[in-house]
Amino acid sequence: MENIQTSRRGFLKATGLTTFGLALGVTSFGKDASVKKITAAVLKLEINPFIIIDTAGNITLVNPRPDMGQGSTQAVPSLLAEELEVSLEKVLIVQSDGQGKYGSQTSGGSSSVRELWQPIRKAGAAAKEMLTTTAAKRWNVPVTECVAEDGKIHHKASGKSFTYGELADDASKLEIPKNPKLKDPKDFKIIGKYNKRLDVPERVNGQAVYGIDVDIPGMVYASIFHSPAIHGKVVSFDDSETKKVKGVLKVMKTERTMPHRTSEAVAVIATNYWAALKGKKALKVKWDNADYDKTVNTAKYFADTYEAAKKEGVNYEEKGDFTVKYATAEQKIESHYETPFLAHAPIEPENAVVHVKDDGTVEIWAPIQGPDWALRDVAGYLKIKPEQIKINVTLLGGAFGRKAYHDFLLEACHLSRELKKPVKVVWTREDDISQGPYRPGMLSHMQGYVENGKLAGFHHHAIGESILGQVFKGLKPDEADGWIGEELSTENNKYKFTSASKISWTNVKTDIPIVWWRSVYASNFGWGQECFIDELAHLAGKDPLKARLEILPDERFQKVLSTLAEKAKWDEKLPEGSGRGIAVFKSFGSISASCITVSKKDKGVTIDKVVTVIDCGYYVNPDNVKAQTEGNIVMGLTAAIKDGITFANGECEQSNFHQYNILRLNEMPKIDIHIVDSGAVPGGVGEPGLPPIAPALGNAIFAATGKRMRKLPFNIDDLG
Repeated sequence: MENIQTSRRGFLKATGLTTFGLALGVTSFGKDASVKKITAAVLKLEINPFIIIDTAGNITLVNPRPDMGQGSTQAVPSLLAEELEVSLEKVLIVQSDGQGKYGSQTSGGSSSVRELWQPIRKAGAAAKEMLTTTAAKRWNVPVTECVAEDGKIHHKASGKSFTYGELADDASKLEIPKNPKLKDPKDFKIIGKYNKRLDVPERVNGQAVYGIDVDIPGMVYASIFHSPAIHGKVVSFDDSETKKVKGVLKVMKTERTMPHRTSEAVAVIATNYWAALKGKKALKVKWDNADYDKTVNTAKYFADTYEAAKKEGVNYEEKGDFTVKYATAEQKIESHYETPFLAHAPIEPENAVVHVKDDGTVEIWAPIQGPDWALRDVAGYLKIKPEQIKINVTLLGGAFGRKAYHDFLLEACHLSRELKKPVKVVWTREDDISQGPYRPGMLSHMQGYVENGKLAGFHHHAIGESILGQVFKGLKPDEADGWIGEELSTENNKYKFTSASKISWTNVKTDIPIVWWRSVYASNFGWGQECFIDELAHLAGKDPLKARLEILPDERFQKVLSTLAEKAKWDEKLPEGSGRGIAVFKSFGSISASCITVSKKDKGVTIDKVVTVIDCGYYVNPDNVKAQTEGNIVMGLTAAIKDGITFANGECEQSNFHQYNILRLNEMPKIDIHIVDSGAVPGGVGEPGLPPIAPALGNAIFAATGKRMRKLPFNIDDLG
């Protein structure tokens, strides 16, 4: 027998097991026979925007938040299913398409569960109430005698029952209740319980459909040659060698539209991706890079941030007169903590399929974080009405904020409009890493003082480029970036310094494109805040944990830190050459604290263990909370000890994973994660576990070696 080599996905695609739903324009996550069954029913049996039931009893739940690995395809529908009294095994879950009736549909800011906790549960409870009312009317009995269970309404006294399908037609005609009664948390059967992720099998067997899998009739492929200097202009291009590549159809100038500016590029169009990519590699482009060697330069950018640290920033918050008291304090310190630019580097690079049709309508298939934002951006770019656009949101192979920035989607829109056919744009890994946008590099200028053995004064001067300013053009020159307050304000972090505290901001601009990255500013400024709290604790001669507990009277913070102390065995003596470090940070409504243990090794250290405690209030599935926290630990350690993004001579110095390293499996320390069940309103889970990781590591290194790390990233094998 001939031995034929093929990939798993290639085999599945060849045997017809992928892209079925998306090829038909149906919004779903993979091939499912029930997709065709519910299509006709969708139009008339919509109980509310999130619940669709057909007369056969098939139930469809609409997930309004795209899944980029955080588990929204199960977490959000679980909120519906809990109140609707159905199990997820019996429903089909589909993705919303950007229509306004679904409300906010952007996955980001760890917002899915915490923002949808009430609205989605209300939708489920309202549907249950409508179905129950319909059944009670048919039986001519009081509603109080009817109960919902497992997709049916039961009449207790008579033993009769109706399936939801038998009731759906009449129920869909009722007015949707505005204030349905929600279940008491003590009665939850799904929320807060360990449940199997039903979406996992199709993701490992190849049935799940990601954007990069989409294949529609008549589609051509585009590989785009972007300027190495990002904003360079095309002077000319030589496509003579490109056109010799079999499958290449056309070479054309195109554009990359970013929120703050538009750049030029050249696209190679071909019948298949490999021809487009090969043609791109053969293409010769002459660029006018203007003076980007000066303005797109990380060394200059950080030099500017350190200069800014010498001056007063714009006040965001001040309690007491910090400047006066700091000037006269006897025990005081001042430090700078630096974080680099970082690429998102999702496993699935940016891609999109767009068909701008002759009739003026547009259909899109893409892994995007927000169909509502995409609808807005595409409508604005093509100058058409939102109702002319149909968006099919696929699963996302990672994103971390990157796929809510729609430059790659608008590239596909431009090419399809010009070519008058469906176009699939696929970015390479080199595009992804070298073109941005990036997490902005930031500087934390820290000042503080100690009085009577207590942490008395604290000033965090946050310095760098503003996402709010560059991406949204929403920051005035004399205004502090409001987003820093979400993490750094004393209202958020709950630190009660005994004398004075101050938060200030300076905007240092750059032409390097930026956007949010996992945990946004918290990943930058948690590094400065929590390392400097440690410095103040040592200045006061106090144990870092006890010093924090003294100025954190908030009960939730106290519980998180005391739990961390217990689980990490904070008070147990370590062997010589080992050290523990802690950090605590609140972001996206959740409190996360970490303790990292390291041991000296030659010129560096080994990371032995990470213990993390998180209080995220109510949550859907504890297993998912732990999985997301594990991911945060990996990314937090990677951001601390692996490569950052640097620019010199106008170009990114990193192009792929050989230069932009990520943490490998054999480098992972032992990890131990614990959840505090506070019963508070839901907080985020996808991001809050990240900010404490780097400072906990930095503080552990100081405890073990006496060396204070203040600039990320650093080499743990050689601390200098």
